[in-house]
Parts: sequence; C-alpha cells; structure tokens
Amino acid sequence: MQSLWMLFAAFSFSLMGVGVKLASEFYTTGEIVFYRSIIGVLIMWAVLASGGVSVRTPHMPVHIKRSLFGVTSLLLWFSSITMLPLATAMTLNYMSPVWIALILGAGAALAGTRGADRKLIGAILMSFAGVLCLLQPSVGKEQLTGGLIGLISGVFTALAYVEVRQLGQLGEPEGRIVFYFSLVGAVVGLAWMLWTGPSPHTWHGAGLLLGIGVLATLGQTAMTRAYKRGNTLLTANLQYAGIVFSSIWGMLIWSDRLNALSWLGMALIIASGIATTLTRARAASDQPATPATPVESAEAEVHPEV
Repeated sequence: MQSLWMLFAAFSFSLMGVGVKLASEFYTTGEIVFYRSIIGVLIMWAVLASGGVSVRTPHMPVHIKRSLFGVTSLLLWFSSITMLPLATAMTLNYMSPVWIALILGAGAALAGTRGADRKLIGAILMSFAGVLCLLQPSVGKEQLTGGLIGLISGVFTALAYVEVRQLGQLGEPEGRIVFYFSLVGAVVGLAWMLWTGPSPHTWHGAGLLLGIGVLATLGQTAMTRAYKRGNTLLTANLQYAGIVFSSIWGMLIWSDRLNALSWLGMALIIASGIATTLTRARAASDQPATPATPVESAEAEVHPEV
C-alpha cells in the first residue's frame, strides 16, 4: 500500500528531530534551520530542473507569505525540541490539524457559510484536554516556555497549510512550493546566523547537520508519494506514528520517562487529530465535487516538518 510510505516519512522526521536535539549542543536554532534549508534548496532546484519545471512563479506574494509562516513554525518547533522531551515537542506540533480546523471553521462562521460542527468542537476540546494532561506532569515551570513555543509552532504550521492550500488551488506544483519554503528558510537562518555569529564546525556537528537535511528530504519525498498515490485519510492518520517513534528515541537516548497522565494526553491529542481529519473529510465529501489540487502532496512540506 502506497500510504505506508507515510510510516517511513514519520520515521525519517522523528530521526530528524533526534538530529536537531543533538545538534543544538553545537549550533543555534537559526544555524540548524539555515543548513537544513540550504540542503533543501539545492535538492529541490535539482529536482525541478530535471523535470523541466521553472522556479519562476506569478504568485510570489503568496509563496512569501506561506514560506514565512512555515519558517516561523520551523524555528519555533526546533526551539521547542531543544527545550522539551522529544515526544512532547513532536506531539504539540502535531496539533496543527486542530488549529487548521479552528482557522477554517472560524473563517466559515464569519462568512456565514457554515455553522458549528458539534463533532469538530468535541475533537478540539479533546485535544486541549490532551494538552493539559501532557504539559501538566511533564513540563515544569522551567520548561513552560518550551511548551508554549511548541503550541505556537502548531498554529503557524496550520497557517502555512492554509496558504499551501491556496497555492494548490492556483496550480502551483509542490516542488516549487517546497523550493521557496527552503529558500526563505535559508535566508532567515542566514540572517540569524550572521546576527548571533557562526558556530565552529566539527566533523560530528557537520555530520548532524547533513543528516538533518537528508532526513528532511527523505521524509518529504516519502510523504509526497504517500499523499499522491495512497489513501489520503489513511496517510494523514499514519503520520501520528511519528509520535511513537519520537517516544522510543527519547527513552533510548535521553532516558525520557512520561507517566500515565502524559501518555493519556498524547493519546487524546492523536485521537482528536484523527477525529478532526475524518470530520473534515466527511464535510468535504458532502460538498459538490471540485477539481483536484496538489494540496495533499504539498502538505509534505507543512507538517510535521512544516
């Protein structure tokens, strides 16, 4: 089944999170984003060139807006990884489907096109109950900032997804969307690095940066294939395997220990994300058919790695 490529993507992204946490001992968040992004720029430029697709676009303002949302999410997520247990940071960022539902639902309500969906509201409330369970036992006062940063990263991930959806409706290929996201990430990361000063390189540190870039690219490629060739709902729900992988890495490498209430919180967030995805899919199926867009495949650069 092509959807199973999402499991490989989740595995790659979880390993990338390990790399980010380890690399944070040698580099600032901005430097990690820069090197991760510049590798993405080079790879996506080669992919576009080999496919005969130009990087020129008539929708540059939308690309910039989407990229700024995505890069902000990436900076916040990487920051939260350095401050929290890996599984906790991953779970908080995976709340993006809930934020997407809130953003789209609020927009529809303001436009008067759709009323409140009780099932969707229930899923959203479930997710916030999960956040309370997850953060209350596992995030102490000294880590409260990391928890808030992780939550906000999910909000910006959702905002980036909304812009990706618009780019998909405009007919932009996913490769071009990823290219500009990586390009803006490289520019922002370079500015951060020049402001704080570059860190000295070691073979170990350089290896971690290379691994982060390669794993991000592998994850994006696998996720794209899963969304393009597999079942969309199954693919969207298999992404939560990344939380399981991250939990395993956290326990094996950093001896992270989450108690029963923390695991309950993670389960509630995963369940609410799945419920939100199913509810939105059913709502979409009840609407008149519209031409397909490359949104699903473009989501490979929205979550979880943004």
